[in-house]
Formats: sequence, C-alpha cells, structure tokens
Amino acid sequence: MQSIERLKVVAALALVLLGVAGFYMVPAGQSFLGSLCVAVGVVAAGAVMWFTTLGRTFVDYARDSVKEAQKVVWPSRKETWQVTAVVFLFVGVLALFMWAVDSGLAWLFYDVVLGRGK
Repeated sequence: MQSIERLKVVAALALVLLGVAGFYMVPAGQSFLGSLCVAVGVVAAGAVMWFTTLGRTFVDYARDSVKEAQKVVWPSRKETWQVTAVVFLFVGVLALFMWAVDSGLAWLFYDVVLGRGK
C-alpha cells in the first residue's frame, strides 16, 4: 500500500516536470502556451495528489489553517495607524541615537586619540 502512495507522489512530480519541460519546448513567441503547459502540469499533479494520503492530509491542514485565520482578531484602522506611528517614531529615535554614537566615536578616535582633526 505504501509503495502505491509513493508512486502517486512520483507521478505528481513527473507531471509538474513535464509541464515545465513543455514550457521550454514551446517557441519563444508563444509565452501564453508555455504558461498553459505549466498550469496544466500543476493542476494534473494536484489531481493525482488529491488521491494520496499526503494530499488529503495537506487539504485537512489547509482547512484548519483557514479556520484558525478566521479566529484572529485583526486591529482596527486606527490601531494600525497608531502602531505604525510608534514604529516610525522608534526608528527615528534609534537613527538619531546611532548617528550620535557614530559621531562621538569618530570624534574620539580620529580627533582625540589619533589627532587627525588638527
């Protein structure tokens, strides 16, 4: 039973690779047809994966992820702008601090220690 599952997964990967190979076999001027080859390969691989245990497990995981995302309480527009303003303020203060430290160290080493500023 396990070998049939592996065979299905290998077949799905082969379908994707065939789609990509089809993309490169299509002449350069027909990009739509090449993209269509890739899309058909991916859809066919998805159809094969649907009938595997791995595919069913993935679908269950995706459904649970959507349910969990629906439970999230998203911030309001006002809260989003307030947090964004705090982040920009923090970045500005940190930039000034880093500039002050850099300037102070440059003055200390170049002017005081090495005496190059004179």
